[in-house]
Amino acid sequence: MSRRNTTNAPLSPEDKKLNKDKLRKALKIFIFVRPYRWRLAVGLLLLFVSSMVFMIFPFLSGELINIAQGKSNYDLTLQQVGYFLIAVLVAQGFVSYFRVQLFAAVSELGIADVRKALYSKIITLPIVFFEKNRVGDLVSRLTADVEKLYSAFSVTIAEFIRQIIVLVSGIIILAVMAWKLSLIMLATFPLIVVGAMFFGKKIRKLSKERQDELANSNIVLSETMSTIQVVKAFTNELFEYARYGKSIDETVSVSMKYAKGRALFTVFIVTVLFGGLFFVIWMGAWLLSKGQMDAGQLVSFVVYTAVIGGAIAGLGNFYTELLGAIGATERISEILEEAGEVKIGPVNKNAKRLYGNIEFKNVHFTYPTREDVRVLKGINLSVEAGEKVALVGPSGAGKSTIVQLLLKFYNVKEGNITVDGQSIYGMNTTDYRQNIAIVPQEVMLFGGTIRENILYGKPDATDAEIKEAARQANALEFIERFPEGFGTIVGERGIKLSGGQRQRIAIARAILKDPAILLLDEATSSLDAESEKVVQEALDKLMEGRTSIIIAHRLATVRNVDKICVIDGGRIVEEGTHEELSAMSDGLYNSLAKLQFQHA
Repeated sequence: MSRRNTTNAPLSPEDKKLNKDKLRKALKIFIFVRPYRWRLAVGLLLLFVSSMVFMIFPFLSGELINIAQGKSNYDLTLQQVGYFLIAVLVAQGFVSYFRVQLFAAVSELGIADVRKALYSKIITLPIVFFEKNRVGDLVSRLTADVEKLYSAFSVTIAEFIRQIIVLVSGIIILAVMAWKLSLIMLATFPLIVVGAMFFGKKIRKLSKERQDELANSNIVLSETMSTIQVVKAFTNELFEYARYGKSIDETVSVSMKYAKGRALFTVFIVTVLFGGLFFVIWMGAWLLSKGQMDAGQLVSFVVYTAVIGGAIAGLGNFYTELLGAIGATERISEILEEAGEVKIGPVNKNAKRLYGNIEFKNVHFTYPTREDVRVLKGINLSVEAGEKVALVGPSGAGKSTIVQLLLKFYNVKEGNITVDGQSIYGMNTTDYRQNIAIVPQEVMLFGGTIRENILYGKPDATDAEIKEAARQANALEFIERFPEGFGTIVGERGIKLSGGQRQRIAIARAILKDPAILLLDEATSSLDAESEKVVQEALDKLMEGRTSIIIAHRLATVRNVDKICVIDGGRIVEEGTHEELSAMSDGLYNSLAKLQFQHA
């Protein structure tokens, strides 16, 4: 899929157009409401009842005036009308309470299902999707979209329907009550309300720009705080201050435009909107003086007019919000319609364990996001089950790509990759990856406890298995020195542990998984000599009896492997043991070895 703009931008002209296709796609989201459709139906019924009951109040307000003047057409007293009003208010309160509860249940439960569906889809999407979409923006966008959908389910749809009911019923009541004054109101008031909506739209746009500028200044602040060591190391305090100051100045500039817009809107409300309302009242008073309507009718008419004006303005606001929600459903649907690479379900306990015979057959590959650069150019590589093979060579040669292809992160352009004689692309991805474990150079730990991080290799492992895995990884000693032991919180990304400790937790995790194929991506390159020795001992235990592919820049760590493959320019240019490759005086491995060992 193409890269999308994932910022919270205002609605584009295209977004503002509602067509059948957009409406049809948006309605698909109601599949998440289907389990709660009866609650929604009852809620809509109560909404209708509540709206119609509300329309009684303007009539009663006018009738109170007529009763006070002794001109009522009904045999009612002020006290009786008062009791009736209290009864209506209590009934309205009950109806509104249950309606809000029902809509809240539908929106909360429905949106919870949407969030779960989105999350389950996202974590099953291939790596390529995350390379084409910035993860931070994706999460932010999805959060905003789901929030818009929540607002639509909980408030916007209900209020939009309410305003339509109020508008239609109000116009009908006014036409019956005083048709002459109704024509005057319909000729003038909608134009005034449309003008108010136009001003309101401009002000909301300026408010959005102001929020965007504030967000930009917060981004500068966040970046500075998160990289404060770099800022100070390069003595760039003045540069950062100027950058933040410029952002704040732009915020002030937009804020002043926003203030000017609000000031003009206030002038419009005071002069035009109230002027229009008073014009209708003046015309009503004129009709009253001519005996063409009574005082109660005039009061009711004015109140109904205000209610209808509010309904028209509300329809404009809620229509814009509905368009935003429809746009949000489109973006949510795009995610939900993406093809996932795996299905979420229980681990297949009966899945066949692989032996680990690996073969790359004339593999050519380019990354989907960089199709103009060929990374692998005809790789042929055979690894026997239980064999230890090292991949060495200059940066960018394609070593990590081979590991990523073996993990089925991407599909090859040409050629094939087989394990135990079967193409990995014909295997169930989840069952296949259950046989592989990786220990990367930069270990990514979750922010929970040491136990939880080790358990990631086998979620149903016992405490005894966890402890044994830690012991084999040379991690048990330092874990037990912590006061909380395995319950120690490692912090975000494992920040509370040293590099060597994080590596040993990752190794314990891999040991617990008990994989047939082990991938080591420069697992010791960032460690000091003491930590490297301890970690290397743990890795040696982990590699016993497993097919192991090791990416290494430090050639000293791969002297004892079964085979070394030298990668350069996307091809295997040399292959053999450390002794065989060192004997090739003009070989690339020999050159790399001389450079490293001479400077050791």
